Amino acid sequence: MRAKMSSTPSSRWIEPLLADAMLNVDRVAVVEQRLRQGAREEDALVDAGAIDEGELLRWLARRYQTRFVATSKLARIDVDRALLELIPRKVAEQYQVFPVLYQPSTQTLSVVAADPSQPNLDRILQQSSHAVEVKLYVARPAAVRAAISKHYAGDLYAFANADTQGKEQYLNLLSLYDKNTVDPDLQGSVFPIDRGSGRPQQGGHAGPNGRSVTPPPGQHNFNERNELSLSVRLPAAITAAPSQATAAARTSLLEMTTVLVSLLENSRGELRGHSAMVARLLRKLAERMRLDDETFHDLSLAALLHDVGKAATYHLTALNVAVFESHRQVAQKVYLTPIKLFDAVPLGPTTISALSNMYERVDGRGFPEALLGKDIPLGARILSVVDTYADLTHNARNPYRRILSPTEACDVLDQHRDAVFDKNLVDLLRQTVTGDDLRARLLSERTTVLLIEPDPEESTVLELRLLEDGFEVMVARTVDEAMAALARGSVEVCIAETELDAMSGFDLLARLRAGSLSASVPWVFLTRDARREAIAKGYELGASDYVLKPASAEVLVAKLRQLLSKRNSRQPRAVAGSLAEIGFPDVVQVLSQGRKTGILSLHSANAQGEVHLLEGAVIHAVWGSSQGDDAFYRMVTLQDGEFSLDASVRPSHRSIHANVEMLLLEGLRRFDEASARG
Repeated sequence: MRAKMSSTPSSRWIEPLLADAMLNVDRVAVVEQRLRQGAREEDALVDAGAIDEGELLRWLARRYQTRFVATSKLARIDVDRALLELIPRKVAEQYQVFPVLYQPSTQTLSVVAADPSQPNLDRILQQSSHAVEVKLYVARPAAVRAAISKHYAGDLYAFANADTQGKEQYLNLLSLYDKNTVDPDLQGSVFPIDRGSGRPQQGGHAGPNGRSVTPPPGQHNFNERNELSLSVRLPAAITAAPSQATAAARTSLLEMTTVLVSLLENSRGELRGHSAMVARLLRKLAERMRLDDETFHDLSLAALLHDVGKAATYHLTALNVAVFESHRQVAQKVYLTPIKLFDAVPLGPTTISALSNMYERVDGRGFPEALLGKDIPLGARILSVVDTYADLTHNARNPYRRILSPTEACDVLDQHRDAVFDKNLVDLLRQTVTGDDLRARLLSERTTVLLIEPDPEESTVLELRLLEDGFEVMVARTVDEAMAALARGSVEVCIAETELDAMSGFDLLARLRAGSLSASVPWVFLTRDARREAIAKGYELGASDYVLKPASAEVLVAKLRQLLSKRNSRQPRAVAGSLAEIGFPDVVQVLSQGRKTGILSLHSANAQGEVHLLEGAVIHAVWGSSQGDDAFYRMVTLQDGEFSLDASVRPSHRSIHANVEMLLLEGLRRFDEASARG
């Protein structure tokens, strides 16, 4: 029995599919709802379960008289950067297309499109890429959007929702994990990757724009299902031991694992994104401890994998397992599950030891071996601390049944130091997350550089080098992020690409120069646009320099130092922060010890005030209607609010003569007396 269609925003494919008896008619109402919410029809059909993606794509391929590419294949192909440059990002986004193959011998470019029937699409892409021939294939719109986001914008999570085949498989795995069982015969990569017989070819061929294009491995052919066959390039980290893997291969493995874990955690509610957060925290501690690159990589991998296979009613952090017997019993059954699941992947010994020992306790009462103190591997001790901290600060279902502030979470960890957690690691974490970085910024004399660069790879390399050379670096991927950073007022130099998202780098500079917002900030263009008119335009708009990519970091650093040396004087920067991160007494003490001069402004929900400093001494204070000593005493116990330091002002009015230590002690004494009186 055929369902009758109601009025929907689109029914281009639904009626023909119904006529061909290919749809699950019981799901048509759900499809209509998705369409009303703005979904593309192809995506609505698959997401609603009205038709299998493979069946839909085969049907569309016959309609378009072409071939198709499944989302699972598109999610896993490795695309050479030069291949992406054949189709500019703006063209890809406007026409919803993505390049997948280039054959140098015939100068033929293969492109997947959400709608291959767009008028003159092949000619448009020919003109854009300068290819002799363009072949169009069909894919789901969601898959094409995800491919553009992943490869052009660097979004590693782009396929998390589009890859329905992979997502279904991962959720099925989770169902298996819930039963605390692991299939001993589970072999191969966790991703259902077609390894193929081809390897990445060495060298490359000149593309139509003169750049080298390395053809993807495998053959460009079609299988019996009318599907474009694309071999998938496996990262070297999958086939080589971690000790032999290159830095690039390690990065590839971490990226792949991040995507996998994001899919696994999609249904975890308040714990969604938890493992990625744990990995970020762990890396911060590892950086502070200056761990070597291999250890850094192996521990990052452990942080991403630590919860895989442990999906259950309980969140099995080291604290929960130590406090609740029910958690301990479950953890004893599943603590080795991540290692067993990834048995086919050559995990390093540091990763394995961190995962297998994260429930040990420093007092020797943990498991599996009841190790004591530093007998517990360092990676396991770090993982137990950061996993618990992330749970306390982002999961409302933690033992305290509310999200704790960073200070509160560190206090909880502190209560269990020398029992569950390594006290030194607890102290290091507290310094990292509760204001130590802010203290450094308050005393810092480093030049702040804003790097406006959409490409994550290029910006990361340059950011690291600038940091090594003593610069403070802020990175903006979009125009909005750049405007927000400039609005904060701490930027001293801008390095910008000309090709940005919402507007060009030229337009952004013109907008800033026309207004008062950072109008005098020195500006350096770093771009591949070598056109004479572009270079001339950059200098006409007031750019201090125009540097062509690829430029070595050493050259750029030298240019920045030369640029800064020409300035007559450095304008002191404003520094802002939250009193929840660093308390008022600490802020004042840090500024006093650093012999800072300027006006410290404070804003809370109830009032606002100022503290005037002259070479580290507090000389005047204002809080609401109060001034002098009394105003300062009223600010001593502030715990909430924002502060900012303007070091460009040299205050002169003096109403306070006591030193900072006496002021703080007197303020705390008065607070204690007031509390005692009730």
